[in-house]
Amino acid sequence: MKYLIIGNGIAGTSAAEAIRKTDTQGKIIMVGDESGVPYSRPMITYLLEGSCTKQQLPIRSSDFYRNLDITPLLGHRVIALDAAKQSVTLANGETLDYDRLLVASGADPRAIKATGADLDNIFYMRTSAQAIKQIEALPGVKKAVVLGGGLVGFKSAYALFKRGIKVTLVITSPYPLSMQVDEKAGEMLMQEMISNGFGIRVGASAVSFESSSSRKNQVSSVILDTGEEIPCDIVIAGKGVTPAHSFIAENMIEKDWGIRVDQYMKTMVPNIYAAGDVAETFDIARDCNWINAIWPEAAIQGQIAGMNMAGYKVRHEGSLGRNVMRVFGLDVMTMGFANADKNSFKGAHFASRLNPSSSNPWYRKLVFKDNLLVGAVLVNHIEQGGIIRALIENKVPVTVSPETMLSLHFNFAKLFT
Repeated sequence: MKYLIIGNGIAGTSAAEAIRKTDTQGKIIMVGDESGVPYSRPMITYLLEGSCTKQQLPIRSSDFYRNLDITPLLGHRVIALDAAKQSVTLANGETLDYDRLLVASGADPRAIKATGADLDNIFYMRTSAQAIKQIEALPGVKKAVVLGGGLVGFKSAYALFKRGIKVTLVITSPYPLSMQVDEKAGEMLMQEMISNGFGIRVGASAVSFESSSSRKNQVSSVILDTGEEIPCDIVIAGKGVTPAHSFIAENMIEKDWGIRVDQYMKTMVPNIYAAGDVAETFDIARDCNWINAIWPEAAIQGQIAGMNMAGYKVRHEGSLGRNVMRVFGLDVMTMGFANADKNSFKGAHFASRLNPSSSNPWYRKLVFKDNLLVGAVLVNHIEQGGIIRALIENKVPVTVSPETMLSLHFNFAKLFT
């Protein structure tokens, strides 16, 4: 049996390990557009921040490929898939055939569409190599502009700020992390950032990047569609990502935003599986297929895909988006369809409570569909987040009033009885 895995991130790595545990003789080939052993992508903003080193990034040893008898083809990008011939073509023209294929190619950063985007000191934030280049450019940097208020942009801005750099965050949405939190939590985050020295521009986008006469090839300012010009020494673009499946022709595999898979991580095409940030799996909260691009979910999906490629029939019971972070004095946890409202999710209703006390601020929002909990936003006092997650994942019926559950003293565990 010949297994071909596109992508050497956590999904591809987990799949390869699962395959080898079952099939000790089959040939495994891993194609990755990055070099080296698998590493922790979530840690690259901590690398930028300076709280970890590049030596701490790898998640597997240097002899990982040799120990599992894997043929690594690193620094290569797949440009075409021929499902009928069961083969893929690399950018160098090489063709690889397979018996079972896993697409775990992840996602690519969304390109900047603005004049001057090719100037020096304008960076994307997706790989460890990109993070290292940014760090190398930091000496002498005093002012930075970060584009995008999603997780990548937000964490990049926070990392630069912790290095003592004056940061301006430019976002098109009315508040940061609009895909993860609701308006009230977003406003709390924004005010916390501003009070600690962040600059934030909402409802704005970059239209051009300018250089000065003294720095002809380097960015010196960003011009927004509002007309404002923001001086800077460096720009980081974190305007989201797109699933990396452009090498798959339209109508070859069912695709929406990502590649649709069933509960066994199989696509509609025989012998082709998908996992990780490129795959749409069943979302427990939304009750439909969705991409939950988080590290632990990619690991689980990869493991299940690998086991099934090797002959098992293991079901993926569904994914649940979730994030936790600390922003200055605020602990924030979100899960499920956290920013849902009655307009974005038919049948949804929610209850929320805000304690604006300056000494003990907290906010709690719980989202329901019928009598099921489908999402939550917690700002401070997040200790019960784990059991709230379990309620969502296990679809435990809510038998008390939603308002009762907003109390910090409510015992969520009793809903299981």
